[in-house]
Amino acid sequence: MPLEKITTICARIIPVPGANMDTDRIIPARFLKCITFDELAGKMFYDERFNADGTPKGHPLDSPHHAGAAIIIGGENFGCGSSREHAPQAIRRSGIRAVVAESFAEIFFGNACGIGLPCVRASAADLEKLTQLAEEKPDEEWKLDLVSMTISSSVGSFPVDMPTEPRDAFLQGKWDAVVELMNSPEKVQQLASSLPLPSLTSPSHSHAG
Repeated sequence: MPLEKITTICARIIPVPGANMDTDRIIPARFLKCITFDELAGKMFYDERFNADGTPKGHPLDSPHHAGAAIIIGGENFGCGSSREHAPQAIRRSGIRAVVAESFAEIFFGNACGIGLPCVRASAADLEKLTQLAEEKPDEEWKLDLVSMTISSSVGSFPVDMPTEPRDAFLQGKWDAVVELMNSPEKVQQLASSLPLPSLTSPSHSHAG
């Protein structure tokens, strides 16, 4: 079962401002009771977007100007907080295809890359420019290129960064570890056979007389 190679993502960009965007803000805890991740579609940043009575707060994600945008422009330490895998799942299931931020929490980054959601870093200055351009030209199509490591459009080009291992996994179509295991049953069996079996006998205990 081969995976899709992810080399470029072409989409409009949308700013989701603020440093330390933690996973509870990305997907509030009350939504974690879902049976499948599909139920998280449309729930990302819910409390950032809506009041308690369900009325909208005017978040960029709900602006008609940004409707259909699929690349988030974030801030520093994106995805911090708890390690809930529901956070990147909510983002991906809501139609977002990539996140560009100044930095990412390590666990969020790993969970996101493992479901085919590239997370790339850009400088604070370039993110500020991208946010400004997203507001000035919301219909502009951008290309996030994991080969050249740039995000570009007709109005500008900015360098982005990503660690080598996850970048190679996207370029080679090997970003899902579960699929990789399923595609290599012989290697799994070989490794399993090389591991020592656990002892089934209980350790003896000496008792003082």
